[in-house]
Amino acid sequence: MNAAPIDYRDTREFTLESLVTLYRANDWSSADKPDLLHRALLHSHSVVSAWDGGQLIGLGNAISDGHLVVYYPHLLVLPAYQGRGIGTALMRRLMARYQGFHMHMLTADGRALDFYRKLGFTRAGATEPMWIYAGNDH
Repeated sequence: MNAAPIDYRDTREFTLESLVTLYRANDWSSADKPDLLHRALLHSHSVVSAWDGGQLIGLGNAISDGHLVVYYPHLLVLPAYQGRGIGTALMRRLMARYQGFHMHMLTADGRALDFYRKLGFTRAGATEPMWIYAGNDH
């Protein structure tokens, strides 16, 4: 780890290799579909990333209709950098873009629940999360 401050970027100039490294380090099954993952992030409504020098160490994205609803599907930080506020900084940057939107949504489990609660997210009433999911990492 570098002593330089973390650089937060709004660009989509990450390589496929850097994405796969980040996603594999976090055991996300989307790393098994690198081309689709790369295209999905390039076409997201918003993407923010965190860099330590030339190394991609964190990333978050948003999918939105641009007016009322935003969904945050991905937020990842390399394990060696977790607990340093990088995930929080990435989410705050994303959420600031959608301030005033009617609905901010995400799906969380495990340790992520407390993380998102600290950012103001709560259980969505009596709703049940539902999906058709090709992965096995949850």
